[in-house]
Amino acid sequence: MMKGVILWLCLFTVICSWAQDDFLAKQYFNDGEYEKALVFYERLVDQNPRRMDFAENMIRCYQQLEYYDRAETFLMSRVQSGNAFPTIFIELGYNFRLQENTEKATESYKKALAAIEKNPNYGYGIGVGFQRFALLDYALQAYERAMELNPQLDYNFQIAQIYGEQGNIEKMFVSYLQLLGNGKSTIGNVIGKIGDFISEDPENENNRLLKKTILQKAQKDPDVLWNELLSWLYVQQKQYNFAFTQEKAIYKRSVGASFERIETLGNTSLENEAVDIAKQIFEYIVKNSSEAVTKLNAQLHLLDIDLLTAEKKDLPGIDEHYRDLLATYGYQVPTLQLQVAYANFLTFRRSDSEKAIPILKRSLELPLTKYGEAYIKLALGDILVFDQKFNEALIYFSQIQKSLKNDVLGQEARFKVAQTSFYKGDFDWALTQLKVLRGSTSQLIANDAMQLSLLISDNSLEDSTQTALKKYARADLLAYQNKNKEAIAVLEDILQQHKGEKIEDEALLRQAELLVASNDLEGALFNYLKIVEFYGDDILADDAHFALAELFRSKLNKPEKAKYHYERILYNFQDSYYFPQARKNFRILRGDTIN
Repeated sequence: MMKGVILWLCLFTVICSWAQDDFLAKQYFNDGEYEKALVFYERLVDQNPRRMDFAENMIRCYQQLEYYDRAETFLMSRVQSGNAFPTIFIELGYNFRLQENTEKATESYKKALAAIEKNPNYGYGIGVGFQRFALLDYALQAYERAMELNPQLDYNFQIAQIYGEQGNIEKMFVSYLQLLGNGKSTIGNVIGKIGDFISEDPENENNRLLKKTILQKAQKDPDVLWNELLSWLYVQQKQYNFAFTQEKAIYKRSVGASFERIETLGNTSLENEAVDIAKQIFEYIVKNSSEAVTKLNAQLHLLDIDLLTAEKKDLPGIDEHYRDLLATYGYQVPTLQLQVAYANFLTFRRSDSEKAIPILKRSLELPLTKYGEAYIKLALGDILVFDQKFNEALIYFSQIQKSLKNDVLGQEARFKVAQTSFYKGDFDWALTQLKVLRGSTSQLIANDAMQLSLLISDNSLEDSTQTALKKYARADLLAYQNKNKEAIAVLEDILQQHKGEKIEDEALLRQAELLVASNDLEGALFNYLKIVEFYGDDILADDAHFALAELFRSKLNKPEKAKYHYERILYNFQDSYYFPQARKNFRILRGDTIN
């Protein structure tokens, strides 16, 4: 019994010693202190001769210190033991390469490759070994020879990666598509690998190569996979009409297919302002779908498209269309989106909240889940805010906040509580809510909360009467009510009556946003440029730079000026909410290949 305890204690002491040596060795190695690391690794290798990680790090230390002879002696001892894996020859060859002894390095690499002739299963380990040292041609030889000798092996994935690293894009595409066709990879994985090599430009050489490769595969092996891949490529190129053709083919050829893919394409087209093709897509769904909710969603999208260009004279016809849909689908839980859409149309486009509120209150009588109930209450609260029935709106928002406390929907409701309190002039309560939301899981909510919080706190300290802040809240409410002209006038009053106060840059920014919405681009540019010039180091400078870049890019067709303002964000505002999008847009304008 006592001997067993002593043995266990000795073993435990040895393990603890190894662990401590390993920790110190790694620390010194990572810090570049190779002499100190080597002391520990030599001891660890001596105590653990089978641990390849210790041996490899010891060799790296020798090589960093230019002790090439010691590395060679150790490696040759492993070779002569007869038990070493063939990758030892790659290590040996690399050691010769560091000494610029190309002849001996090549000889060692060939010995590693020769091992595959005896056992093709060595192909993977040897290929990876060559890749570690960026010996890509040798890695290709290893994988390809192993597959020749044993057709059951499939290293196309590794081969495709190597072709990509070598810049042999066409061969890379062929390899990935081979994997996809053989069922050895999924379309999602393949897209993830090739996406970095594709741009938005259909004439880009890589795009053309991929299209050619897909079409060749489709001719030899007609499969819906190739339609899916072509559709993805066309979407990257923003050629939504061609993608639609592929999606229709996929739908017709797939047993039990839904319209989900086509609906997603319609949404993508609409988000990217390809309105005509989006309209065709949703009309196709309406005509061909027998699923009520899918058909309804498409019809609602078509109404949204009509509303993009609708004038006042068009609204009665759109109203009638909504009423027809309501008569067809009625008040049902699966069609809540119709009731909300119609209520929003009545309120925000026809200023007829009196008709909208009963629609949503009737919807609340349905047997709803807590999420369905929250969805309706959010919409109802928004309409009550439009009507300036703030207290009633706050009741609904607070109910959602309590029922979905840790959910994004609950956080959105809390933000609406803060926003509504801001509109009614209860700035203290708004701040209380906003402080909680600055840690929201939704970056958009967190960003909006921070902006509103700073607006209130900055302008409460300077002006104890909060006169300018109350005016700003009034302008914000008018904008919410689609009374942009009146909102612009109130903001102009702030700019005239409160010059030099902290609220000036906020008023300039908000007024510029409304001027853009009113198509007064020159007025908006004046405001944004004023913020950049006079408030270039303040918190709204990145907002102004991004807004200017977007105006120059998408409205005024001045890409060089757009690049300049995106670049200001990249250099001066790395922690900005807009940084990722600014970087992407800047690279597109510069002509880079973007995933």
